[in-house]
Amino acid sequence: MATLLELFNLNYLNDSALSPYSPKPANKISNNRRRTLVVCKKAKNEEAWVEKKVGFVDYDKGKSRVSVQVVGLQKDDIPKRYRMRVEGDKWQRDWSISEVVQMILKLKHWDDIEGLLNRWVGRFARKNFPVLIKEITRTGSLEHSVHVFNWMKNQKNYTARNDIYNMMIRLHARHSRIDQARGFFFEMQKWRCKPDVETYNALINAHGRNGQWRWALNIMEDMLRAAIPPSRSTYNNLINACGSSGNWREALKVCKKMTENGVGPDLVTHNIVLSAYKTGLQYSKALSYFELMKATNIRPDTTTLNIMMYCLVKLGEYGKAVEIFNSMREKRSDCRPDIVTFTTMIHAYSIQGQLENCKAVFNTMLAEGFKPNIVSYNALIGAYASFGMNKEAQRVFNEIKQKGLRPDIVSYTSLLNAYGRSHQPEKAREIFDKMKQNNWKPNSVSYNALIDSYGSNGMLTEAAEVLREMEKDGIRPNVVSICTLLAACGSNGQRAKIDSILSLAESRGIVLNTVAYNSAIGSYMNVGEYDKALNMYRTMRKKNVKPDSVTFNVLISGCCKMSKYVEALDFLDEMMILHIPLSREVYSSAICAYIKQGLLAEAESVFTKMKMTGFYPDVIAYTTMIHAYNIAEKWDKAYELFQEMKMNNVKPDSIACAALMRAFNGGCQPAKVLVLAEYMREKNIPFTDAICFEMVSACSMLREWKAIIELIKMMEPSYHVVSVGLLNQILHFLGKSGKTETMMKVFYKIVASGADISLCTYEILLKNLLAAGNWRKYVEVLEWIVEGGIHPSSEMYSNIFTFAQRSCGAEYASAIQERIETLKRKSGIKPL
Repeated sequence: MATLLELFNLNYLNDSALSPYSPKPANKISNNRRRTLVVCKKAKNEEAWVEKKVGFVDYDKGKSRVSVQVVGLQKDDIPKRYRMRVEGDKWQRDWSISEVVQMILKLKHWDDIEGLLNRWVGRFARKNFPVLIKEITRTGSLEHSVHVFNWMKNQKNYTARNDIYNMMIRLHARHSRIDQARGFFFEMQKWRCKPDVETYNALINAHGRNGQWRWALNIMEDMLRAAIPPSRSTYNNLINACGSSGNWREALKVCKKMTENGVGPDLVTHNIVLSAYKTGLQYSKALSYFELMKATNIRPDTTTLNIMMYCLVKLGEYGKAVEIFNSMREKRSDCRPDIVTFTTMIHAYSIQGQLENCKAVFNTMLAEGFKPNIVSYNALIGAYASFGMNKEAQRVFNEIKQKGLRPDIVSYTSLLNAYGRSHQPEKAREIFDKMKQNNWKPNSVSYNALIDSYGSNGMLTEAAEVLREMEKDGIRPNVVSICTLLAACGSNGQRAKIDSILSLAESRGIVLNTVAYNSAIGSYMNVGEYDKALNMYRTMRKKNVKPDSVTFNVLISGCCKMSKYVEALDFLDEMMILHIPLSREVYSSAICAYIKQGLLAEAESVFTKMKMTGFYPDVIAYTTMIHAYNIAEKWDKAYELFQEMKMNNVKPDSIACAALMRAFNGGCQPAKVLVLAEYMREKNIPFTDAICFEMVSACSMLREWKAIIELIKMMEPSYHVVSVGLLNQILHFLGKSGKTETMMKVFYKIVASGADISLCTYEILLKNLLAAGNWRKYVEVLEWIVEGGIHPSSEMYSNIFTFAQRSCGAEYASAIQERIETLKRKSGIKPL
């Protein structure tokens, strides 16, 4: 109903009951007179603006969707003159606002959107316009929203409103269209809409999203000149504009100004300040600010704890980050984890190399009903990529598409990195090309990942070609590109190209930072160019680039590799003078330098200091000390150190186990070698040549035939890659034990595997065959040697002659001599 007639019986004796629409009586009216008043007013359809949730479930496909729908004013609510106009038009449709939005989104932005809107009856209700803009901008479709807004301005009953312009400014801010957002700001003033506080907030937010914090400050000044008092949201947007640009100091100034103007900060303000510290890489300051929040009884929310977890991960305090994560998952926790929480934990475990925990957190996220976003999937792909697990990374990448998400540039770059680390640079190139085909422009990170893919696999020519392609696409190579190429040259022994890469960086105006200098020094050290590495370090100091612990670790470890132990210790002293804290790697390198010089006491002192400073020794440090005790024949201390390593949950590797086995054999404790071998089987520690060598030595001392036979069976599939020394030791052990038949069977299997057979191997066979009195097999092996194109030594011939004369009798001696003379002629040796 457009109007409503209401009849009131008004008693003039009760003045307080008079309607505000009734005229006041001019004269006093008698008590017994009554008057009837007719009041006309428009009906209010409040239900038209109620947002209703509508659910859809497809049990066959296992999909569900919940949407919010708004009806708006329809045919019965518009003025009568418009209602009569549309009743005779068969093309007019009485759609709800939500239905109009859905049909607009189904059209392309170049289709006839205005034709669709002109068929909508609700266009004659002015109140539908703000709700229509609200619903269309909520979808995030910029082109459709602009078309609807331009159509709306051409309607006769349209009236410009602040809230409509504010929504359009916010939408363009979300799409980083700053110039268009400012255009709407000036346009609304032409339409006689005075900007209010929400308008300025939207414009400040727009510039903040684009990193233009100085523009945001200027808009704040304009707002004050217009005598519009800033609200708490205004200050929060301004603080966020400064903080998101990494300018955390300006953010704190705005926060101080906020409190001076009598506007108190809320939890959102504190979260924005924490985010500013996080963006500005001030992780320790963020933790201090969080402690201040707790001291003032400010209760954090999920966003606060997510920021804290991120900062703790960046500081390497993974244990505290896990504690916060576990506390958020408790039943009574006020801050429940969200999708950002789980994604942060996946990233944290990925940095630690705990792939199983990454998968467990992702599965937990799914089990608790969270729908992973593209960032979560990218974190999981990145975890697989760090291990070079390209199949698993590809599976997650395909799952992104199956879930209806579009892989972004991070997804493609992570997948590219996975193939590069799994030594498949051609496949990495295919992913790079697919990225371009799907309208993603590769950034510097993508190009650097492709350069690393080629460089780490020794394809330096292709890596340099990618660098040139990078420049053609308008992307300037950065210091990471140079570091990647330098590392590739160092690992592939390309000495000449290191100098050319450094010249290229200089010609491109790329200023080397600490990481770049570390890569250059490490590359020179890897190719044995100590003098050039030293000159690079001196250049680094001249240009006031501060060295770090990585710099000295590269120098010290490089000197140890080149047996320059005195120079290594000099660098350690210089590091102490510069007050650079020693890292775990530096401690391990220093221990190695002392041990190589035979300074066991100094090595023990550094090892103890390492534990006192809070750096728990890693497997490398433990292995180095075990090796030192082995050299010093302190086998008991080596075993104690191994036990300490297990107590500290440091998993020993094959090198550590080999060093301990060597200590056991040296200390005449071969039984412990076999016990350690059982421990290795339980912990799935791989058996290397050094391990097998020590086990054979232990079995030889213990006469453990069963253990050696089991070891031989275990080694059978890998005979072709086992070292010749180990194979010779096994054959020698079997022959010396009188197991010549077993020795020959093992030899046949070695030959069948395609392993290289040296003359030394044949010597071992011949000596053991002769010791067993098997002269026939001896002569047969000699024939194999000659047929293989190997010249037997004179000692091999003389040994069989001597044996024939002493042990075989005259008849067999003449037969043996005849066969030996024939072999000599075949091998080109003149008979005596």
